[in-house]
Amino acid sequence: MQSTDTPLLTSLRSPRVVAARKLARRNQRSKERRFLAEGPQAVREAVAYGQLAGSEEHAVVEIYLTSEAAERHADIVSAARAADLPVLTATDEVIAEICDTVTPQGIVALCRFIDTPFEEVLKARPQLVAVLAHVRDPGNAGTVLRTADAAGADAVILTDASVDPYNPKAVRASVGSLFHLPVATGVPIEEAVARLREAGVRVLAADGAGERDLDQELDEGTLGAPGAWVFGNEAWGLPEETRALADEVVRVPIHGRAESLNLATAAAVCLYASARAQRLPGGCRAQG
Repeated sequence: MQSTDTPLLTSLRSPRVVAARKLARRNQRSKERRFLAEGPQAVREAVAYGQLAGSEEHAVVEIYLTSEAAERHADIVSAARAADLPVLTATDEVIAEICDTVTPQGIVALCRFIDTPFEEVLKARPQLVAVLAHVRDPGNAGTVLRTADAAGADAVILTDASVDPYNPKAVRASVGSLFHLPVATGVPIEEAVARLREAGVRVLAADGAGERDLDQELDEGTLGAPGAWVFGNEAWGLPEETRALADEVVRVPIHGRAESLNLATAAAVCLYASARAQRLPGGCRAQG
């Protein structure tokens, strides 16, 4: 293991630095199946990923950090060394060149793609799933992923029309949750809905145009069954053809004068409503 006492990466033209910077582009990430996780929380969770996933496969290829960050986050350095992961110190300028943020936190991990095949998601018999259809904003995608993790969802599915979850903004917005639960990518929405239904999962489209509202679902006890919520683009919602695929189109009731809720807030309300209903007596997780 390399020492973290003296900066090892000092040149902005270093092959490592140049290669890492190229991962800002989606096509390069897809080609190499690698991405960057910035900040201490994301790196900490990336280092722990193998244990959480019950796998010997590490998410982290190597870690870059400043000497100051190495002192401040000694726990991460220790955990990385214990897992025999390379830790390389770098100058502030190198970290700034690698990172996507204006004010980087001095630590970034080069990681392998960790998405889960959709087939494996289905085999695990999920009880609560978030499906992102036509979601193009990486910040929204990352925040919904974090929300799904907090609500105890079993998986997140990003359709082929949605943003790349390894986009730097999406990774940051997930605040480490990307490494906590299965994420399937590139699934056509028609296939996602059909296969989830075959697996016994009720599919609900979250949309302001829904004839039913969330209060009705809660009052009638229908959210206690295995369910998947389909969330769409914040600006224009779900297309009619996508809404038509769902078992129900459900709106979050607006009791005040607000025009609508943003995507992440609506997702939180819906996912937590299902999470609570599933844990009540008679719900699919009641015995869990």
